[in-house]
Amino acid sequence: MPRADRRLTRALDAARASGLIEPGAPLLVLLSGGADSVCLLDVAVRLGADVSALHVNYGLRAEADADETHCRDLCERLGVPLTVERVQLPAHGNLQAAARAARYALAERAARGDYATGHTADDQAETIVYRLATSPGRRALLGMRARSERLRRPLLDATRADTRAHCRSVGFAWREDSSNRDPRFARARIRHEVLPVLEELGPAVANIVATSRLLRDEAEVLDTVVDHALRRLGDRPELDDLRALPPPIARLALRRLAEEAGAPALPEHAVDRIFALRGAGTAALDVGGGVRAVVEYGRLRFARAPAREEPAQVTLRIPGSARFGDYEIEAIEGAGDVALDAAALGEEVVVRAWQPGDRMRPAGLGGARKLQDLFTDRKVPRELRGRLPIVVAREEIAWVPGVAVAERFLPRPGAAITALSARPHPDRAPGTVGADGAADRRDPGAA
Repeated sequence: MPRADRRLTRALDAARASGLIEPGAPLLVLLSGGADSVCLLDVAVRLGADVSALHVNYGLRAEADADETHCRDLCERLGVPLTVERVQLPAHGNLQAAARAARYALAERAARGDYATGHTADDQAETIVYRLATSPGRRALLGMRARSERLRRPLLDATRADTRAHCRSVGFAWREDSSNRDPRFARARIRHEVLPVLEELGPAVANIVATSRLLRDEAEVLDTVVDHALRRLGDRPELDDLRALPPPIARLALRRLAEEAGAPALPEHAVDRIFALRGAGTAALDVGGGVRAVVEYGRLRFARAPAREEPAQVTLRIPGSARFGDYEIEAIEGAGDVALDAAALGEEVVVRAWQPGDRMRPAGLGGARKLQDLFTDRKVPRELRGRLPIVVAREEIAWVPGVAVAERFLPRPGAAITALSARPHPDRAPGTVGADGAADRRDPGAA
């Protein structure tokens, strides 16, 4: 058998063995025009699914329209109905994450049944390496699921080389996405710099994927053990009873309870801090996603804080004061939380909420930084960041209470000074951030 035919069989066999492409069942293929999705489209047709396709044109690259044309031509050739959506992504933030979220949201609306992506074993290895580098823990090694609710990944056991060989065998061209080589994207660096080095040492991709598959099987056993432990301990377990479990099971049980309440995956340090909560009354800890761990007289629960709107922007005259959400912001000549250059501030400033993409040049850090990174460094809880006052002078962020002062607004020798302060308003709700930037961690029900 020619080499190309062997690789064609691998791609077909991988999809067939996955059991994720059912003859006669509706399946929406997310078609980018790359080799992986082109292969998936052809394989789905060959395996008898009721196939339709979705192409999303983000308009971000010069070749985007040519990609769309290629997908139209391919679907016409295969007799597959195609939906094309044009999406404008936000100017700031993680572009790839925003594109992925938009694509899946469109697929959820357009699919008559399930929908499928062309993720391969190479994508799986890249995902595991990326997650392991950015978030330690067992979850990072589990990789992407072959099936997650309506999303299917039939080609996870095929390689990128398999999908290209399949396309060549059936005479289908594909498009190359130039952003896949853009070193600004972490995934591109992993693909073109990290994994090639690992492949020199051995079959890295195959070993990573095989390890992930084994760990996922073992995870099912661990999940069963955790289920049994939580059934025995109840919905609001005693923290001491959780501590008495074998440490690996205790950590997994704690993470399960947090995730069921809507919190993101708990890092190790958050698990340790929850187990350290003590007190005769109530103690609480923000764990992200608008969720807090609350220990009341030894019993643990996870509670979701009620959603709150961001405060409206206000103008603060100098001297003067203004109410911003839970805060009273004051500008005076004298003592305050921070002393800034009066001339640089001008006669008035704007106080507004944080906006994704905001940057400032903090004093002492030697360059511009994203506020999001500063919030992380200062351990400002995610759910409180949108309510923290951001003081803006002449369209530049001058001060974020408890977080940073901009270098340009530090007073020069002999310059006039304006003192700014941010104080909790007397009727503020618990759970806001004080002027020192620390979160008020009292539970709303504690008194």
